[in-house]
Amino acid sequence: MPKMDEIKKVLVIGSGPIVIGQAAEFDYAGTQACRSLKEEGMEVVLINSNPATIMTDKDIADRVYIEPLTVEVVQKLIRKERPDSVLPTLGGQAALNIAMELEESGFLKQENVRLIGTTAQTIKRAEDRLEFKETMEKIHEPIAASIVVEHVDDAILFANEIGYPVVIRPAYTLGGSGGGIAHNEEELHDICSNGLRLSRVGQCLIERCIAGWKEIEYEVMRDANGNCITVCNMENIDPVGVHTGDSIVVAPSQTLGDKEYQMLRTSALNIISELNITGGCNVQYALNPDSFEYCVIEVNPRVSRSSALASKATGYPIAKVAAKIALGYTLDEIKNAITGKTYASFEPMLDYCVVKIPRLPFDKFITAKRTLTTQMKATGEVMSICTNFEGALMKAIRSLEQHVDSLVSDEYLTLSYDKLIERLKVVDDRRIWVIAEACRRGVSYDTIHEITKIDKWFIDKIAILVEMEGRLRSEALTVDLLREAKRIEFPDKVIAQLTGKDEDYIKNMRYENGITASFKMVDTCAAEFAASTPYYYSCFDGENEADGTAKKKKVLVLGSGPIRIGQGIEFDFCSVHCTWAFSKAGYETIIINNNPETVSTDFDIADKLYFEPLTPEDVENVVNIEKPDGAVVQFGGQTAIKLTESLMKMGVPILGTKAEDVDAAEDRELFDEILEKTNIPRAAGDTVYTAQEAKVAANRIGYPVLVRPSYVLGGQGMHIAFNDDEIVEFIDTINQIAQDHPILIDKYLMGKEIEVDAVCDGTDILIPGIMEHIERTGVHSGDSISVYPAPTISNHVKETIVEYTKRLARALHVVGLINIQFIAMNEEVYVIEVNPRSSRTVPYISKVTGIPIVDLATKVILGETIKGMGYKPGLAPEADYIAIKMPVFSFEKLRGAEISLGPEMKSTGECLGIAKNFNEALYKAFIGAGIQLPKYKRMIMTVKDSDKEESVGVAKRFEALGYTIYATRSTAKYLQDHGVNARRVNKISQESPNVMDLILGHKIDLVIDTPTQGRDKSRDGFLIRRNAIETGVHCLTSMDTANALALSLETANDQMTMIDIATVKNL
Repeated sequence: MPKMDEIKKVLVIGSGPIVIGQAAEFDYAGTQACRSLKEEGMEVVLINSNPATIMTDKDIADRVYIEPLTVEVVQKLIRKERPDSVLPTLGGQAALNIAMELEESGFLKQENVRLIGTTAQTIKRAEDRLEFKETMEKIHEPIAASIVVEHVDDAILFANEIGYPVVIRPAYTLGGSGGGIAHNEEELHDICSNGLRLSRVGQCLIERCIAGWKEIEYEVMRDANGNCITVCNMENIDPVGVHTGDSIVVAPSQTLGDKEYQMLRTSALNIISELNITGGCNVQYALNPDSFEYCVIEVNPRVSRSSALASKATGYPIAKVAAKIALGYTLDEIKNAITGKTYASFEPMLDYCVVKIPRLPFDKFITAKRTLTTQMKATGEVMSICTNFEGALMKAIRSLEQHVDSLVSDEYLTLSYDKLIERLKVVDDRRIWVIAEACRRGVSYDTIHEITKIDKWFIDKIAILVEMEGRLRSEALTVDLLREAKRIEFPDKVIAQLTGKDEDYIKNMRYENGITASFKMVDTCAAEFAASTPYYYSCFDGENEADGTAKKKKVLVLGSGPIRIGQGIEFDFCSVHCTWAFSKAGYETIIINNNPETVSTDFDIADKLYFEPLTPEDVENVVNIEKPDGAVVQFGGQTAIKLTESLMKMGVPILGTKAEDVDAAEDRELFDEILEKTNIPRAAGDTVYTAQEAKVAANRIGYPVLVRPSYVLGGQGMHIAFNDDEIVEFIDTINQIAQDHPILIDKYLMGKEIEVDAVCDGTDILIPGIMEHIERTGVHSGDSISVYPAPTISNHVKETIVEYTKRLARALHVVGLINIQFIAMNEEVYVIEVNPRSSRTVPYISKVTGIPIVDLATKVILGETIKGMGYKPGLAPEADYIAIKMPVFSFEKLRGAEISLGPEMKSTGECLGIAKNFNEALYKAFIGAGIQLPKYKRMIMTVKDSDKEESVGVAKRFEALGYTIYATRSTAKYLQDHGVNARRVNKISQESPNVMDLILGHKIDLVIDTPTQGRDKSRDGFLIRRNAIETGVHCLTSMDTANALALSLETANDQMTMIDIATVKNL
């Protein structure tokens, strides 16, 4: 049936800030769906609190509200905009939960709004653990023995009955939040009580643990007429027990026999028909490897992380089709946009193999536990495509950008046989390297399978890669051996290391013998129909299908790779806008990227998409065929910048700011020269290579000093050192990350941190707005609360900042974007650092000022001028409202991670509060970040000596708000002496009742704990902060944030105004 006429205006609910377990895949799905709805002539209203993504861009929806995602706010918006329908299946768990509350409270009915895309009934039957269990029993689908509990005692009784281990799964949560596997009563008590707290309805499912079975997923589509298809089935290399978001996943499944494949396919189609699902759906199974027994683990009645992967793996646009189905279309009426000939009812067929590997954040959180369980920890993922599994695995490993290019590792060489077998039992992010080492030592497949429960087929494939390593080490390098090594995607660099030759020798030998990469097309139908949208992957066995003939000028846009802390979705926003701007200017656009969760790898953003690792060799393969007229590196974060030199060697011109100028900003001595020339002050500093040199430098400059490696993004490895011992400790940490670059030591200045993004055309600059951080210097800019327009700096300081920006942009010959961070102290302005590329604040400042800086930067790169585009150079006029960016963290997902904020970035996402006045904007920003207070009006304060003076003011404000303040000994005494009625509480090491008992008693709203420096895990402060986070208590580690929160609570009111940023014009 064609679309329903009564739908004219649709409200799409987004997924909010990026957190572990709910990342960019929902923005990709949401963006695709919004575009799909607009194609059908719908008026699209969007609410999403995340300013960093392309989804909240005015090109995507007709009305865009970057507002907190809470039930109250969505109700206000529905009353204001009066949509006739709400589409909740594209915003992950956040959107589903809000839709359910609106439906259950009767609000939607009363406002005459309908849910489309799925019904509340369907969501309930899939998400509510008890209803799901009953539905499965009704249609005779097997599930693990389980019980739904609302109290911990019931869980313990059930576990005693069926035996440990048991799995705990809270209802209505995402990314396995609060879940886990308990092996005894104590663990069950801890996990279950936390899970009940996190669940929207206070329910947990306790079930028999089937860890060790194969985990298989089916991605299926169904329309209202009951037509069903399977888009893709996927297999996790890891057995059940590791969250699928943290598993290495292969599509299509490799180890299922036809009978098993058909059995699970039939089951998946049965389930979605019974649940009456319309749109996309994901069904997860556990399959007993030794028999045909299986269990349904769970069903997600929405677009999920796996749908993004299935979409990119097959080329089938799941979200786009789901949006059309929501409007009433059937599968056989929707054309497949990739082939342009087949319909959406045609099941995709794959003649290649896809591997996804998660990107885990343990390089940022050295103290965190690395083990992988049912609670997700990955921040992003990479995907690779090849004609064989070994090749796809090798490509995925080097796409991660974790300084590893193969399964060669010297980490386990020294382990004895027994130690190695012990190490195999640990399930963490390094497990495949351990298996590779076991294969080198000749451990039998049976033994490895027995311990890891990973299918022998995969172990054999790892062994094939290990065997090739051995051959390259010991045999003479013949043409045939080289050809075979390239077929399974060994990079030249690794072949060179193993054979003891240099990389150029290998490359020349390849070219002389015609061993070069050819590109195959992803066409959804195993090449049975011609595809009209070019989407390619490389391999070394096959004919080339990519057509490199130039019809018009070509530009190569380098993406930013996997999402990780410090380099997030913001850079994808920049890459996409840059691509669109080049297309408008008449260029043929080519994107290289390897992240399946983002919009830049959608099939219709660029003219050609190459799904490849972002390494010099892989990029060169594309360059050889496409021969682009130029490449853009300033929009893809550090990943793209690092490829600059290699691209120049290949003879590709770099468009925009030149490579040597980018170097000048990163290189200490060159940059100092520029600052002297332009007469701009900076903190005293030095460049060192060893700990000894560092100590000398630090004593000369005077403590405290900032220690950091050069060439990093997101402040990786940055620390503030207060004495010689800390210098030595920090230099050791930095050198673990393999450093051939020098280390920078700077005087640490305490002042206001100010940030600016600007477009420069070589002569003039345009600054959309100046941002000021609420936290003073020392907290990484990505982790601070940022305010536009800057509220507390004088006009003199603003003018100085504009002047310095102009001087620096000219001195560095910037063509395109530049990002500068300043410190303002007593009317003086110092430069902290300069990045001649796009930064993570670009999307936020573009949206709140209405100035499309990425588009302008792209046009400038193509030779236009700021004046020529109709803008007045200098600082743009300030908008008449305040926008506050609030960082969002995912600490509760990472056990053992240090949460105190410093110069190294730790937030995974951000949200925005936007309003006519500062107080309301701040209140919205806190609510958007999930800080909804007060609840119990009790708080704990423990502050270091240097913060005690300020802590009095903070304590008095919270006391006036009706808070009872508990404090440890020295803080309590100080507060009492200064007129605050603080209650003293014992430290952790002292007898009960102590701080820990207070926190674990679940009756505390807030902990303010400003940490002393150093990295000792047994310190009181560390334990207080960790336990606060793990029991859901908000924990602040800076006085500035505490003052901001107090202000927000003092002025809180529910009369929020909604601002549509699609209409913001600021000129």
